[in-house]
Amino acid sequence: MYGICGCCGALRPRYKRLVDNIFPEDPEDGLVKANMEKLTFYALSAPEKLDRIGAYLSERLSRDVARHRYGYVCIAMEALDQLLMACHCQSINLFVESFLTMVRKLLEADKPNLQILGTNSFVKFANIEEDTPSYHRSYDFFVSRFSEMCHSSYEDPDIRTKIRMAGIRGLQGVVRKTVNDELQANIWEPQHMDKIVPSLLFNLQDEAVESPSPSAEADKEKESPVELTERCFRELLGRAVYGNIKNAVKPVLMHLDNHSLWEGKTFAVRCFKIIMYSIQSQHSHLVIQQLLGHLDANSKSSARVRAGIVQVLSEAAVIEASGSIGPTVLEVFNTLLKQLRLSVDYELTGAYDYSNIGSKIIKEHEERQLQESVIKTIGSFARTLPTYQRSEVMLFIMGKIPVPGMYPALGSANTGFEGSRMIQVMLLKSLLQVTVGFQTTNMLTALPTSFLDPLLSFTLMEDAEVRLLILEILISIIDRHDNRLKFSSISIITDISVLKLKVDKCSRQDNLFMKKNAQRLYRHIYLVCKEENSAQRHFESVFSLLALLAMELANEEVVVDLIRLALALQDLAGEDSLPVYNRCAIHALSAAYLNLICQLTTVPTFCQHVHEVIEGRQKTVPYLLPEDVFVEKPRLPESLPKPEGDVVFLQSKIAETLGGSGYNTERLATPYIPQITDEDRLSKRKSIGDTISLQLEMDSRHSPEKEQKTPTEQITFETLKQAIVDSVTMEEQERERRRLVVERFQTAPFEEIAAHCGARASLLQSKLNQIFEITIRPPPSPSGSGSTAHGQSRSIPVYEMKFPDLCVY
Repeated sequence: MYGICGCCGALRPRYKRLVDNIFPEDPEDGLVKANMEKLTFYALSAPEKLDRIGAYLSERLSRDVARHRYGYVCIAMEALDQLLMACHCQSINLFVESFLTMVRKLLEADKPNLQILGTNSFVKFANIEEDTPSYHRSYDFFVSRFSEMCHSSYEDPDIRTKIRMAGIRGLQGVVRKTVNDELQANIWEPQHMDKIVPSLLFNLQDEAVESPSPSAEADKEKESPVELTERCFRELLGRAVYGNIKNAVKPVLMHLDNHSLWEGKTFAVRCFKIIMYSIQSQHSHLVIQQLLGHLDANSKSSARVRAGIVQVLSEAAVIEASGSIGPTVLEVFNTLLKQLRLSVDYELTGAYDYSNIGSKIIKEHEERQLQESVIKTIGSFARTLPTYQRSEVMLFIMGKIPVPGMYPALGSANTGFEGSRMIQVMLLKSLLQVTVGFQTTNMLTALPTSFLDPLLSFTLMEDAEVRLLILEILISIIDRHDNRLKFSSISIITDISVLKLKVDKCSRQDNLFMKKNAQRLYRHIYLVCKEENSAQRHFESVFSLLALLAMELANEEVVVDLIRLALALQDLAGEDSLPVYNRCAIHALSAAYLNLICQLTTVPTFCQHVHEVIEGRQKTVPYLLPEDVFVEKPRLPESLPKPEGDVVFLQSKIAETLGGSGYNTERLATPYIPQITDEDRLSKRKSIGDTISLQLEMDSRHSPEKEQKTPTEQITFETLKQAIVDSVTMEEQERERRRLVVERFQTAPFEEIAAHCGARASLLQSKLNQIFEITIRPPPSPSGSGSTAHGQSRSIPVYEMKFPDLCVY
């Protein structure tokens, strides 16, 4: 009976008959549309039958796949797609399970056409928004299979391209289906990202794969694998939120490491450009932090790998221009400065591991390229920061520089003095990059004492490169109107109006800054010119700095001091201890600067005197002018006698000409003499002897010979007036006393110095004895009875003391 029923089609369930009717006798005829409409209507009318329809279709598809009847397989998948698009009832989950089972069956097949067919069906399913949640659905198989298809190595390049593109679209479908569904498996987990991201990068990297073009129209409509991959990768990153950025970026770093793609730089930069432009802007600093961490992890990798990571960091910093690079700004610069220091160590030691020298061959030119790349990256990051943060970075870098006598050397034990010197140069170059384009309205905040003091101390070092960098840094900070390029070379300008200089009135903050720091700036400029190893670039930088001081920070008092400084430089050039080139260069510098500043003051008589001296030099001593000195082949005399007469700028003449215009003639008539301070000697000391000389000088101020009690003096107007008049004389006496102390230490025998220290120790002991006597002596009694009949003090108990009545309660 049951066998007879099984053979009769009319006795089979209706859903099976409807499913069977959609298949034609010849698979080439395609899906029977009329019967498909009946099946769809039945599924909508009886949604409880939808899962059975799906199961039966899955059964037929499996049978057709096994029998290689691929025409019927395509018809079954088309029917499933139409049912899936039409039905959105609560029973859709059971139908979806049957659908995914059939898709899995197709993806497991060996035929590329079946794999592509299954992928297309899955992509259509991924675009459907389901009304009901699914608690038990898993996409692990699809992630693995689509990733495998992305790495297809099929022999036929056309079919290989199609399989890879199908895999990319499949991964895109998985991301769309799961990324916003909290009930689905978290696609951002590392086990999924480690498959998805490398698969996309593999196809993004393989730009040589090109699909054949049978027709021009097909070429226009067809999307290349690289374009599809980039679009999919951008969509994936665009959906990432704060907590998922790390899992999305880490596989990129690992892929670049495993395939040695940092060295080429091009692909790595392209990847991170895609990342930076695709993620939400507020998460950009997370990518920067991961790159910095990866740079730290690769500290012992080759210089080319580290340079590639630094290059990517530089490009990412340019893109991330929202004004901040995250809450840990200084960590960024700390990491880059650390890499700079390590690179210097590697270059000098020749090995990444000191315990195993020679384990890797280090190429010095690659390390130099890395150092330049790090310095440029520091500048790129600094340019994204607001002014206040850039000031903090400048202070931070200054704190890292080994300053003689103030900070310890940063060089390791294996690099020694040369390591410290190279680190100084590299960090100063980094600081120069930070100051490029720095704009501030308040010099007091831009150049605080904690920054200016160690910076100026470098101008006293013997290293010419270090001094030049310091001058460039000062020029970058002071130049607020982009005037520095107009003073890049030293020349006699007859009319400065052609320069089109930008000048603003000196603000109150600038006046306070110059009042506080002007004398130090002048002193260090003077001492830089006094160095014998100063070259043309040093004098050009000094001229630029002096010109910018006159343009940016000059008031009437500053102008007077700058003129005095220029005349002091002229006097310095008369010293025979300097080389002939330096003396001629200083004379030319002084002439060019006085020519500039006389036109800024617009005092006719002052300008006339300057022009007369310059004309006199052109006729008799042209080697004292810039046109003969600051050229490729300077035209210098063999010896240079001290110039006199009409070729010298006269301080008395200048004071006379400017006095009629309201300038301070007394100050103008006073020669400028720089004071050598303790800070200056501390910055340039070469041995411990100089340190002891400073100690001895400080001790001499408190020596027994100098110990005198000054009588109390009534302060009157005449006393104050006399103190002001004698101030210059007192400064000269103080300077002479210091010179004698230093000379005494340098020439006196050891026994005399030891005796001096012994006398100081005796003085200290006597002072301590006096203090002890005062503290041990009992206090006087309130009763007034302070001594006994024998003249000795005696302590009286409190209960025996006689207090006044007003003090007793």
